[in-house]
Amino acid sequence: MHWQTYFIEFSYLLASILFILGLKGLSHPETAKRGMHLAEFGMLMAIIGTLIHFEIVTYTWIIVGLLLGSTLGAAMGVWVPMTAMPQRTALSHAFGAFAAALVGIAEYYSYTHGFKPLAELGHIKMSAMGFEIMLGSLTTTGSLIAFGKLQGIVPGKPLVYRGQNIFNMSLLAATIGLFIYLIFVPTAVIPFYVMLTLAFVFGVLLVLPIGSADMPVVMSLLNSYAGLASAATGFVLGNNVLIIAGTLDGFSGFILSILMCRAMNRSITNVLFGAFGSAATAAVGEGQQGVMREVSLDDIAVQLAYANKVIFVPGYGLATAQAQHAVRELASALENRGVTVKYGIHPVAGRMPGHMNVLLAEANVPYSQLYELEQINPEFPTTDVAVVIGANDVVNPDARDNPSSPIAGMPILEVDRAKSVVVLKRGQGKGFSGLENPLFFKDRAEASRGGLCVPLRNPPRPSAVKSSLLALNSKRNHYAKTETLFSYSHFSFIARVANNASPAQRRPSEDKQCGDSSGSAGCGNHLRKPATGISIVHRL
Repeated sequence: MHWQTYFIEFSYLLASILFILGLKGLSHPETAKRGMHLAEFGMLMAIIGTLIHFEIVTYTWIIVGLLLGSTLGAAMGVWVPMTAMPQRTALSHAFGAFAAALVGIAEYYSYTHGFKPLAELGHIKMSAMGFEIMLGSLTTTGSLIAFGKLQGIVPGKPLVYRGQNIFNMSLLAATIGLFIYLIFVPTAVIPFYVMLTLAFVFGVLLVLPIGSADMPVVMSLLNSYAGLASAATGFVLGNNVLIIAGTLDGFSGFILSILMCRAMNRSITNVLFGAFGSAATAAVGEGQQGVMREVSLDDIAVQLAYANKVIFVPGYGLATAQAQHAVRELASALENRGVTVKYGIHPVAGRMPGHMNVLLAEANVPYSQLYELEQINPEFPTTDVAVVIGANDVVNPDARDNPSSPIAGMPILEVDRAKSVVVLKRGQGKGFSGLENPLFFKDRAEASRGGLCVPLRNPPRPSAVKSSLLALNSKRNHYAKTETLFSYSHFSFIARVANNASPAQRRPSEDKQCGDSSGSAGCGNHLRKPATGISIVHRL
C-alpha cells in the first residue's frame, strides 16, 4: 500500500472516533463545548484525509469550494445572533442535504454519460444512490421551508387544503415507486429526473402544513434525513467516515425526534400530518374563559424582591424579545437579596431542540440553575413566584386537567401550583395550538394566601422609576423590534426596583400580618406585599 492510503485510513479512523466522542460530549451541557471541539477536529482530519486522495486530478474547484464554504460559515458564525440559531440550523441542514444530493446526481451523471463504466452501476449501488438523492432532495427543500417559517418569510401557521394528506402520500408513493423502478432499470434517465423533481416538491409540501412551534421536532427529523443521506453517500463513494458520521447523525436525530414527540404526548405522524395549530384543531379552545388581571410593575418588583424562591419559565417570547440578558440581570438582583432563583425548561419550548438552553447559556446563566420538567415540577408548590416569559402551551393546565383538550396528556410545567404566577405577555393572543390558556384567567382569590405587610424604608419614587425606564427604552435599537421590547424593558425595570426596594435585607421581625385582605388595616405606612394569584403584564 502507498503511504497515502495508510494516512487516509488513519485520518478517517481518527475522525470517526472523534465524531463518536463529540456526540457523547454533546449529551450534557457541561461537556458540550468540549464535544464540539472534538467533532470539529474530527471533521478537520476527515477533510485533510480527503484532500490527499490519489484520485484527485486538480485542486482548482476544491479550493474554490473551500474558500466559498469557509467564507459563508465564518459569516454565519460571526453575524448570526443567538436568537436566530434555529434559522441558521435549518440552513445548515439544507446545505448538507443539498451537498449529498449533488454528489448522488453527479455520480449518476458520470455513469449514464460514459465517464464511468455503466456495468459498475449495479442494483446495490443504485439503491444507495437513489436513497441518497431522494432523502437529500426532500430534506433540502423541507429545510428551506422550515427556515422560511422560522424567519417569518413563510407563514408560521399550518398551510392546509382539502385532501392534502392524500395528495402528499400519493406523491411520496410515486417517488418511492420510481426509486424502486430505478433499482432494476438504472439506465432509465427520465424516471430518474422525475423522481428528483418529485422529491424536491415533496419536501416543500411536507413542511408547509406543519406549524412553526413544531419546528423542534421537524428540524430533528430533517437532521436525521440529512444524516442518512450522508451515510448513503458514503456507500456510493466507498467512504467509511461518511457512513459512520451519517449514521450517527441520522439515528441520533431520529431518537431526538421521538423523545420530543413524547414530550408533547404526540406521535411523529401527528406532527407531520396533523396540521396541529390550524383553525380546525384550535376550535375547541375558542372563546375567552375570563378576564386577564393586569398588575403594575411596582407590585411585581416588590413581590419578587421579598420572595424566598423564584422560578423563571422561558418560552419563545424570550427569544423574540431577546430578553435573556435582562432576565439574567433580574436574576442577579434577586440573588443579591438572598432569593433562590431557578429556571424551568420545557423540552419543546422555542423553535429548535435546546433553544432555551442556548439563549440562557449566552446570557451566562449557570447550568446548575436550569432544571428539566421532571425536576422542577415538584418545586412549584413551594415557590413564591413563578415568572412565565413568553410561554403559553407548555404551561397550559388544560393539558393536565381537561381530557377533551387537543393537548391533553402533554407534560407541562405546572406553574399554576406556585403561590403566585406572573405572566409576561406581548398581548392577549393564544398559544401555537390556538387554545386559550386558563392559567391566564385564574381568579386571584383562588390562590390567595393572605396579605403580608413588609416595611420599605426607601420605597421607589414614581418619578425616579419613570426616568430609569425611559433610559432603558433608549436601548431599544439593540433589542429586535419595538413591539417585542416589552421583556427587556420590564425586566430591567423590575430589576432596578427590586434592587432599590429596601437597602436592608428582609428580617422576619419586620414582617407584619395585615388586618384584612385589602392590606389597609394595621399596615400604617408599610407597603403591602401583593397577594398571591395570577398576574398578567403586557408590553409597555
